[in-house]
Amino acid sequence: MMPSTALLSEPSALLMSAASASGARALMAAEPGTLIVWAVVVPALAAVLIPLVGRWPNVREAVTLVAAAALFALVVQIAALVGTGARPERILLEVAPGLDIALAVEPLGMLFALIASALWIVNSIYSIGYMRANNEPRQTSFYVYFAIAIASTMGVALAGNLFTLFLFYEALTLSTYPLVTHKRDAEAKAGGRTYLLMLLGTSMLLFLPAIVATAAIAGTLDFTPGGILKGKAEGTTTLILLALYAFGIGKAALMPLHRWLPAAMVAPTPVSALLHAVAVVKAGVFAILKVVVYVFGIETLATSGQGDWLLAVAGATVIIASLYALASDNLKRRLAYSTVSQLAYVVLAAAILTPLSAVGAALHIAAHAVSKITLFFAAGAIYTAAHHTNVSELDGIGRRMPWTMGAFVVGALSMIGLPPTAGFLGKWFILSAAMTAGKWLAVVVLLASTVLNAAYFLPIVYRAFFCGPSDRAGSSGGGGFGHGEAPWPIVVALVATAAGTIALFLFPEPALRLARAMVE
Repeated sequence: MMPSTALLSEPSALLMSAASASGARALMAAEPGTLIVWAVVVPALAAVLIPLVGRWPNVREAVTLVAAAALFALVVQIAALVGTGARPERILLEVAPGLDIALAVEPLGMLFALIASALWIVNSIYSIGYMRANNEPRQTSFYVYFAIAIASTMGVALAGNLFTLFLFYEALTLSTYPLVTHKRDAEAKAGGRTYLLMLLGTSMLLFLPAIVATAAIAGTLDFTPGGILKGKAEGTTTLILLALYAFGIGKAALMPLHRWLPAAMVAPTPVSALLHAVAVVKAGVFAILKVVVYVFGIETLATSGQGDWLLAVAGATVIIASLYALASDNLKRRLAYSTVSQLAYVVLAAAILTPLSAVGAALHIAAHAVSKITLFFAAGAIYTAAHHTNVSELDGIGRRMPWTMGAFVVGALSMIGLPPTAGFLGKWFILSAAMTAGKWLAVVVLLASTVLNAAYFLPIVYRAFFCGPSDRAGSSGGGGFGHGEAPWPIVVALVATAAGTIALFLFPEPALRLARAMVE
């Protein structure tokens, strides 16, 4: 196994980079419909190429990094077109009359695609350091499944209709299952079973019937501004459909259908970061927000009065998950329950049913992505350098790992919702929308959860920087203070995402423009 500091020096890696650069230039000149197809194809091609060069770790990882950079450049090009008012689309396959596998770009999907493609780059850098430093087995298959998951995520983001969304949603579940069970021990297999059964079960028993019913009622599955069910569904029908979507999209982790998320924490930390920040849970809340905006329509749901029960369920999830996080000593488990709570913020915002709350939901998707990936990166760095997994073992660790714990502070402040971090933006919009709409339950939930967030994050910060090394932390070779920072790719990645968390607060306009375009 090559050290994490090895340079990508093989001649084949350099040739590959040159070929990729020329290929990228050709892609940039392609017409818009072709560009969105390539956004799915590029990571899929990486998944094919990675095992062919798997015997050369440097080349394998160069393929991953080049593909990630090419995808981000491609998505930025598409975003530039969307900014001019273009809405590229492409039908990939006509399955049956009126039933297509199709890609199309709208502002919310564009925001999600930008988030996922950008974070694939930093997650790949982090993965190189983490997988090598911990001597993880089956590293080639790890990068293959990761690339397939990113391709599936692009499909979710750019889906032109509910049928296409469902297909890529399921592909994302199946491609991440081998990542969750990567260690292949009894604990990993048990967590993987929970993960697979809950996500497939909810989608097949609830999500798919909702799609079939929508097709029967609306006569189309194409996402449409204002909602395809506008004027076609009301009363009990709307209630049943909304419930099927809310609980059928299990990746959103609404309680009580959340257990798959803590169970999946048996995976390596880069996978946890993928689940929580880049792909899986974001696909869930993205899908719910997209259904509210483009299937039901915000105005239609607000008129029907069917959003209040969803607001109550989301609010309960926010508070209960926060209490679970507060009671968890295992750091990754605490972060997992924090994710359940933070995801429910997005559903809560969607259930307020105003354009302003939808903007807040979209911004919180972006803010949570960069903030939570920072926190998971930090947890993995602590495990790699100190072999600590519990909060009670972190006394004084900030003195040995200042970059890691400094980044953790930024991520924690964002989760609490304090400036100058990205988490403040989404919460501010959601809170403003709730107060304007008179949704006082949402206001109470937001304020109470902010206090709870502080209660389970700030003690970690206090332990890291203001407590001396305890007996549990140790002071010798078993971890504790006999260490410094994790390998440099890990530190570079987590510092980059922490910087991104602040940058999104300071320069919110690109994300805000897309979020506003979603409801205009």
